[in-house]
Amino acid sequence: MKFAEGNNRFRVLSSAITGIEFWVEVDGSKKPFRIKEGGVGPDSFVDEPKYFWAFVVWNYAAEKVQILEVTQKKVMRSIKALVGDEDWGDPKEYDLVVSRVGQGKESKYDVVPKPAKKLDPGITQMYNDMNINLNALYEGKDPFKGEDLADLVAKNFK
Repeated sequence: MKFAEGNNRFRVLSSAITGIEFWVEVDGSKKPFRIKEGGVGPDSFVDEPKYFWAFVVWNYAAEKVQILEVTQKKVMRSIKALVGDEDWGDPKEYDLVVSRVGQGKESKYDVVPKPAKKLDPGITQMYNDMNINLNALYEGKDPFKGEDLADLVAKNFK
């Protein structure tokens, strides 16, 4: 899931993984290279590394389970504040709406929580049946399919 301009409503379905994301050039195109905090990054990278959170979400607009990666500091601060607030707590219990205005590096973000409500059990079952492995992101694999991108990255950073 990527934040489109306008309102982006979603429900967090999993705990987050966190780390540092580098973008590297592999066979003429940019690919993400993610490590856990404190891990060893690549020797060279295309863009400035960014701290990231990634978690599985239900994207209401797309009507499907997706992975949301958050690198925007304002979004992170807002979600962290909600998690730490005794009235809101775990974002798996309520929807979040991230509003985006602008394009590229000029984008501005706001986060609004929605009143708690039970998630459709069909969505929960769909998510559980998918067996998504977020940790595959650290290995350059697709968390949905297990496809291995790590070999492409590894051969370029020996």
